[in-house]
This record gives sequence, structure tokens and C-alpha cells, in this order.
Amino acid sequence: MAVGHYENFPVASLLLPAPLRASVEVIYRFARSADDLADEGSDPPDLRLEKFNGYRATLARIERGEPVEGALFQDLANVVREHALPVQLLTDLVDAFSQDVTKKRYANFSEVMDYCRRSANPVGRLLLHLFKRTTDSELRQSDAICSALQLINFWQDVDIDYRHDQRIYIPHDEMVHHGVSERHFAERRCDAAFRALMQFQVARSRGMLLSGAPLGRSLRGRIGLEIRATMQGGLRILQKIERVNYDVFRRRPVLQAFDWPLLLFKAV
Repeated sequence: MAVGHYENFPVASLLLPAPLRASVEVIYRFARSADDLADEGSDPPDLRLEKFNGYRATLARIERGEPVEGALFQDLANVVREHALPVQLLTDLVDAFSQDVTKKRYANFSEVMDYCRRSANPVGRLLLHLFKRTTDSELRQSDAICSALQLINFWQDVDIDYRHDQRIYIPHDEMVHHGVSERHFAERRCDAAFRALMQFQVARSRGMLLSGAPLGRSLRGRIGLEIRATMQGGLRILQKIERVNYDVFRRRPVLQAFDWPLLLFKAV
């Protein structure tokens, strides 16, 4: 299942305990609908932002325990109430997706990580809240995994993001440091400078992802397996980026059906 930037998350998969799959699916549908609002359709930016404000207002009503309209938000309200989920995490997702409407460039890595904090980290934190595993170390490790997976998706979609919405998530100061300009994206130029830039991004993302690995080992049962399998998916994408010599303009690395048995084997 894909939630835009979360397509490497096997959310609501058979690895998750059956009693929680329905709740995860509701969260997925909410995130999917918000992401589509930012990325799909032909609505002008002002109208999309107005719709996002409607999402925020509905989430505020859910937080106050007030009734809401629409099957999706009614289901979401039930999940929030049943599991005592922090509504702020859902609001963070909306804030990140609405930012995609207006922000197309990132000056430095801190700006990118702030986006990841709101676009990716809430997914892991919501799952941990469902499992009642929310110690500081568990949340910190989850954030590392989720931010890394978000970054990996950025590197996977360099060409798509630029061609579709003129977005560049690679920090501008790091582009300058490696001698890469926007013309590289426009011309789909994968030269030595671009490869060096991507090599740096891949190495940092891999280190961040592995720093969260203790979470997958400390959580037992299916949730631990789910986390380990998800991490293996991210590592596999990084490996594929390296195998195409960082030319993500012409070959977008994706997980194929034959990858999954290997990922599950490594996760076990």
C-alpha cells in the first residue's frame, strides 16, 4: 500500500496483528487523501490550501470530541478515541502535505528534516501509540527510521518530483558544495558532481536508518518483524540507487515482487 512519500512502508500488511489492521488502514486512508490533495488534480494552490484548512478544522473537532461529517473522518475519530492517539500527529501530516503546495526548494538539511518530522515521523509514532510502546528511546528510534525512509523516497523520486511539481528536496547548500545546479535536474544530467552528491545522500540516509535498528529488535512479534522488513525495504532501495550508479533520472529504483522474499528473510 502506498501513501505518496510512504510507499516503502508496508502499512496494514499481513505482518501486523489482525486487531490493529483496521485502525492502521484508517490512518492510511486519511494520509492518502491528504497527500492526494497536495499532489493530484488540477485545483489551484489557493483552493488546495483552503481544503487543508478544512482538514485542520475537522481534526480540531475530533480533538475536542465533537461530531464530524464524512465516513473517513468519522472512522478516524473512532480510532483516535479508541486508542487515545495524539491528534497533533495527524495535524503534522496535514501541515507537511500543505507545505508541498507552496514550498519547492530547501535551503539546508535542517529544513528537510523539519519536513520529515511532520511528513514521516508521525506515521511511526502513531503505530507505536497503537502498540502502547512510546518510551523516549522508542520514539527517537522510530523517528530515525521514518525520516530516513522519507529521505530515501526523495532520492528515489528525484526525477519525478522535479518533472511533476518542480520540487527539489536535496538541500541547496549541499548542491552548491558538490557543484550541482538546477540544470542537472532540468537536463537529467548525471555527471560526476551529481553522483558525488547522491552518494553523500545515500550514505547519510543509510546511517540514519540503521541508527533506528534497535527498535525492530526490541519490539517482539509481528510489529518488530514489520519494522525490520520496512527497514530492509529502504536499504534495498539504497542498494538499487548505487547499482544504477546514482542515475535516478533514467532508472527509478523500485521494489519488485522478487525483492520481498529476500527482505522478509533478512528481517527474520
